[in-house]
Amino acid sequence: MAGPCYDCPMKNAAAYITAFLTGVVISVMVVANTNLGVATTNEVSMIVNQAIGVVLVSAILLAGRRSPVICPPRTASRWYMYFGGIFGIFIMIANFYSVSHVGAGLAMAAAVFGQSITGLVLDLTGAFGMQKRTITRTKALSIAVSFLGIVVMSLSRDGTYSIPYILMGIGAGVLTMLQMCYNSSFAKHKGALLSARQNALSGLAGTLVYAFILMPEGTMSGFTRLPGLPFSTIVLGGTLAIVVVSATNLIIPMIPAVYSSLLMSSGQILASVVLDAAMYSLFSPALLAGALIMLAGIALNFIAERKRRS
Repeated sequence: MAGPCYDCPMKNAAAYITAFLTGVVISVMVVANTNLGVATTNEVSMIVNQAIGVVLVSAILLAGRRSPVICPPRTASRWYMYFGGIFGIFIMIANFYSVSHVGAGLAMAAAVFGQSITGLVLDLTGAFGMQKRTITRTKALSIAVSFLGIVVMSLSRDGTYSIPYILMGIGAGVLTMLQMCYNSSFAKHKGALLSARQNALSGLAGTLVYAFILMPEGTMSGFTRLPGLPFSTIVLGGTLAIVVVSATNLIIPMIPAVYSSLLMSSGQILASVVLDAAMYSLFSPALLAGALIMLAGIALNFIAERKRRS
C-alpha cells in the first residue's frame, strides 16, 4: 500500500491550496451556523446542520458502497468511540456565542489559539496516542506571538476585552482539537466517512435530548421560523461541514497534517476578518494588525515544524 505522497510537487501544491481554502470554508460555515442560530435558535441551528450532515454523508456512503476508499474494511471499536459528536455540541454553542459577541475575526483567532495550545499539550504529554515531542523555542515563541495577536484584536472591541466570549472561542478550539483526535482514532477502525456520519448522528441525538428537555418551547418556536427563511440559509452550514470533511480527507494523506492544520488556520483568520467587515461592519486597524500578528505566529510554528522535520 502506497504511503502519503509528500514528494509529489504538483499534488502537494494543490493540497496546500486546498488546505488554505478549507480554512476559508470553515470560517464561512461557522458564520452560516451562527446566522441560522440568530434567525431561529442555536439549538435549531445545531439540529438542522447535524441532520443535513447525516443525510449527505449517508448518501455518499450509499453511492460509494463498493469503493474501498469510501467504504474501507471495518474493524471493531470500543463502544464509547461512537459518541464523538458530543464534543460538537459544545463546540457549536461556544462558536455561536463567541461569534455573536466578538465577531468572526476574534472568535476564529481565539479558536485557532485554542487548537495551538491543545496541540502543544498533546506534543508534551503524548496523549491520544500522539507522538511525544519536546517543544522548541521557536514553537513556544509562536504561541506567545499568537496570544499577542488575540490581545491586539480584542482592542478593536471599543477598548473592551469581552473576556468570557474570547475564552469561549479558545474553548471551542481546544474541543475541536480533542474531537479531531477522538474521531481520527475511530476512523482508523471504521473509515473517515462513516466516522463523520457517526459523529453527526451522536451529536444530533445529544442535541435533540438537550434542546427538547431543557428548552422545549424555545426549540419548537425556532422550528416554526424555519419555513420563512431562505433555503440557502437553512442548508449552507450543514453542507459546508461535509465539504470540510471531504476536503480534509483528501489533503491529510497528501501533506503532513501539521502543515494542513497551519494552512487551514491561516485561511480561517483571513476569511474571518473579511467576513467581519462584509457582514458585521466590524473592522479596525487593531483587528487587522492582530490578524497579521496571528499569521506571524502561525508562520513561526510552520518554521519550527520545518526545522524539526529536516
